[in-house]
Amino acid sequence: MKIANLAGRAVAICEEGAIDLARASAGRIDPDPSLLYARWPEVRALELDPTTAVAFDPKELGPPSPRPGQVFAIGLNYGSHAAESNMAVPEVPATFTKYPSSLTGPFAEVPLRGAAVDWEVEIVAVVGAHADRVDEADAWGVIAGLTVGQDYSDRHVQFAAGGQFSLGKSFWGYGPTGPWLVTPEEFADPDDLELWCSVNGVEMQRERSADLIFSIPRLIAELSKITPLWPGDLLFTGTPAGIGATRQPPIFLRPGDVVESGVEGIGTISNTMVAAS
Repeated sequence: MKIANLAGRAVAICEEGAIDLARASAGRIDPDPSLLYARWPEVRALELDPTTAVAFDPKELGPPSPRPGQVFAIGLNYGSHAAESNMAVPEVPATFTKYPSSLTGPFAEVPLRGAAVDWEVEIVAVVGAHADRVDEADAWGVIAGLTVGQDYSDRHVQFAAGGQFSLGKSFWGYGPTGPWLVTPEEFADPDDLELWCSVNGVEMQRERSADLIFSIPRLIAELSKITPLWPGDLLFTGTPAGIGATRQPPIFLRPGDVVESGVEGIGTISNTMVAAS
């Protein structure tokens, strides 16, 4: 099942197009995508008629979970990224947050607010059930699905004042997700997906999520030991090697640059960088 936010309405995506979930459920499912995840079992139980699907413009897609209560993000979660950053592999997940106001759509323009903005392609997990002290073996059961994300990062702000990861990664538009959410059973192995990123057509990152230091189920287990996770919450699971800051010389994004980010079995998002007004 693929679930998307189309012009602010919750839809299912199929080969024929988009199916409006509120109409398909005769109003039982709210059209607001941010309210979907609190009713996730009902959403999954819907019988959808592909003949009701309509064509759509991908530019109208928004983030699949547009107003999460919490957005978690994990640093140094691929050994290759830890190595390129000259940092030790962490013994526990290096966790910070992106503020929900940073979220934007999969094909949105991203206004650059600084001269040292970097890219970080990530697999993003969307929580589909209340999760409190969940065992790792049960963690996929509380995940609604996976989507593609970019953790755009202002490196100057991120490392200022002893480290301000959350601020440096939370400028408006620095968290595009999409193009839709794909439920776990759609993948042959949701723990082993290829992800990649290119800038202006030049590949910068490519790796498989089997190389995660802390798997997605492990992250859910570790986080839910400390704080409950709620339906609609997001988890940015980390980026592989290939960021701009560690290159010699460093490469940062400029207005006009086009960043494409993809995950196997989900799709691709594309963001054009623009000068901030």
